[in-house]
Amino acid sequence: MRKNIVAGNWKMNLTHSAAAQLLEGLAAGSYPEAVRMLVGPSFIQLEQSQRILADTSIQVMAQNVHQAAKGAYTGEVSTEMLTSAGIQTVILGHSERREMFQEDEALLTQKVDAALAAGLEIVFCFGEKLDERKQGKQNDVVAQQLEVVLSRPQADWSKIVLAYEPVWAIGTGETASPEQAQEMHAFIRSLVEQRLGAEVAEQTSILYGGSVKPSNASEIFQQPDVDGGLVGGASLQAEDFLAIANAF
Repeated sequence: MRKNIVAGNWKMNLTHSAAAQLLEGLAAGSYPEAVRMLVGPSFIQLEQSQRILADTSIQVMAQNVHQAAKGAYTGEVSTEMLTSAGIQTVILGHSERREMFQEDEALLTQKVDAALAAGLEIVFCFGEKLDERKQGKQNDVVAQQLEVVLSRPQADWSKIVLAYEPVWAIGTGETASPEQAQEMHAFIRSLVEQRLGAEVAEQTSILYGGSVKPSNASEIFQQPDVDGGLVGGASLQAEDFLAIANAF
């Protein structure tokens, strides 16, 4: 059975003290045992996050990782650094990394290879821009971006979580309708089934990431192929993030 997941991507937000306050609020909150919760703070807050959440089931993930094992890459973080710090999950392919830092399929393939080789689980993001959806190209765009992980063998898929993020609905306040989300998630699952079989497709969690908030989470999560959310802004408030988890 695939897991229901609510993952918070903090992006470049929160001071050390503000992060501690958020983490303490999460640690004191309640959420369904059946829902897997993750938070993705900045690199400098990973240790603090693990320490404050140590007595909870909330896991800490990294927002990015470099593809090289080590070397002269100023400002970067390697897979070994993450795993040695106890981090087991990393976000890859987020639309902001693709757009602002020019991370293309070739680079993401290297990052996915490095992360999986290190035993890291990946939350792999992908999704179309507004003009691509208006032109009816969303399925083609998603299929192309998914090639990075669809090319991986079945054995790797226990470490892969998919996160569909329509770029036009990230940080804009716009949200795909539940029907639009379900249509795309069903298409994504069909691609996985075609390449890797029904068992892998059924076990793969596919998250929706596009302005998920307490007011719309329940309706989105009720869709049969939506297994949770990759949450941005709403993950910066403990009350909102917990409310999203409780939407299940």
